[in-house]
Amino acid sequence: MAANTTPAAGGAPASTPTGSTSIPGPTSGSGPNPAGAPGTPSPANPTGASKPAASPDDAKKVGLIGLVGIVISAMIGGGIYNLPQNMAADASAGAIIIAWVITGVGIWFIANTFRILSAARPELTNGLYTYAEKGFGKLIGFFVAYGYWICNCFALVAYAVLVMSTLNYFVPDFAGGNNIPSIIGGSVITWIMYALALRGAKSTSFLNIIGTIGKLLPVAIFILAVAIVFKLSVFLGGFWGMNGTVDLSLSFDNVMPQVQATMLVTLWLFLGIEGAVVVSGKAKSQAAVRKATTIGFLVTLALYIVVSLLPLGVYSQEEIGNLADPSMAAIMLDKFGSWGEIMVNVGVIVSVLSSWLVWMLMLGEMPFAASNSGIFPKAFVKENKQGSPSTALLWTTIIIQAVFIASHFIGSDAWTTMISITSVMALPCYLFCTLFLFKIAYRKDYPKGIFASRGMAVFTGAAGSLYGLWLIYAAGLNYLMVACIVYAVGIPLYIVGVRQHNPQEKLFAKRSDKIILAVVLALGVAGAVYSIITFGHVKL
Repeated sequence: MAANTTPAAGGAPASTPTGSTSIPGPTSGSGPNPAGAPGTPSPANPTGASKPAASPDDAKKVGLIGLVGIVISAMIGGGIYNLPQNMAADASAGAIIIAWVITGVGIWFIANTFRILSAARPELTNGLYTYAEKGFGKLIGFFVAYGYWICNCFALVAYAVLVMSTLNYFVPDFAGGNNIPSIIGGSVITWIMYALALRGAKSTSFLNIIGTIGKLLPVAIFILAVAIVFKLSVFLGGFWGMNGTVDLSLSFDNVMPQVQATMLVTLWLFLGIEGAVVVSGKAKSQAAVRKATTIGFLVTLALYIVVSLLPLGVYSQEEIGNLADPSMAAIMLDKFGSWGEIMVNVGVIVSVLSSWLVWMLMLGEMPFAASNSGIFPKAFVKENKQGSPSTALLWTTIIIQAVFIASHFIGSDAWTTMISITSVMALPCYLFCTLFLFKIAYRKDYPKGIFASRGMAVFTGAAGSLYGLWLIYAAGLNYLMVACIVYAVGIPLYIVGVRQHNPQEKLFAKRSDKIILAVVLALGVAGAVYSIITFGHVKL
């Protein structure tokens, strides 16, 4: 997941502090003109026109490799190390393959949405929220910015729980990841990440690259090791599931519930696909953003497919579904000894810490840009000398700290609860981006001469939107209701932000805004009532 340009009235970019401008066009590079002085025709400069000097801020921009590192690090967190168990707990090999086909196609349409929008609307940096605001108004833009921000604060709490739980392997006392020692240790890590994020995206891009290598190496070793002991006969046994000792056949009633049960897991794994877009204000070019999104998606999808399927050629679905967390470590211990278990546990820690830092960078961007656009309070617009959104990062860290402390009272379900809330709250953020692409392409408000045709943009936006709606259906009612509560709670933040930036502006003046407000409040109340009844706090 603070250089950003946000849309102002009339579609012109709103001004931002130094270092927070739109991505400049290609320049000739820095240093003297080797082909001659400005205005002098030469083979390198046949027109004799003066070439723009590179901005000092260009040195702070993130290149392709750094952006790829951000995308992969944002997506591949600790979840990949427990992916075999997470998928096999609900789905057979055949159902997992279908789930990955659906997910791969659906996520590609979302990824391609970001690629196309970065070319069609390059002035809209900090993608998710600016796309929603430009397409559907200030209030929807707020809900996307707020939802993205808060849901990923929950994701970082999940990271804290996982890191401390994994550290329990090396230093006992951190059992569960949310006991008192874990809360203390995780809090220290949280504030260290805050300090690192204050250094800015460019300063930490090297750490992102190192972290990406560190997290991929154990996964690569796992894949090679398990491939050696893989048996096709084991993989094909119970391919569509088992009923006792009887193999089930391919049928809609059998397979689709299995596929549906994996959807929140697969969505959680791909949160971060927008990583390069979210920090696009810091990127050297929008072309680099598009390439990084594509490379990151393809690498990550391939790893997820292989990691989830290979173990099914070694163990039965039931055996994998009952493995301890992280299941990758349990497999390595059983087949290759303690060195494999240690390697995976170290990989979990490196992977999560790397992703944690990336998400801290991304989460600081969203409230910063939203404040620049006038929908978050003015306090969030402050930057430090490195161009990092210091106040936004501070409040992000405070929220993470508060939720992490609260996770102590959830019990053993802290990890599952956090990733489920994160996944469900992310759905509207992605959905409004795909709808925005469909809207501008369908209405012919689409530029010519970019890499994607108007027809491709219409198809991508429509398909991505359908996938988003399918995910909302697959998510189930429980966490959807919790998400409604969280969104409703954010409304006062919007009111304060608008009042501070423009005291004369009439809130909810449009009829559509009134309808949206009423729907969100109604769903929030309904979600509160439903959650109280469902989770047993009130007996009716």
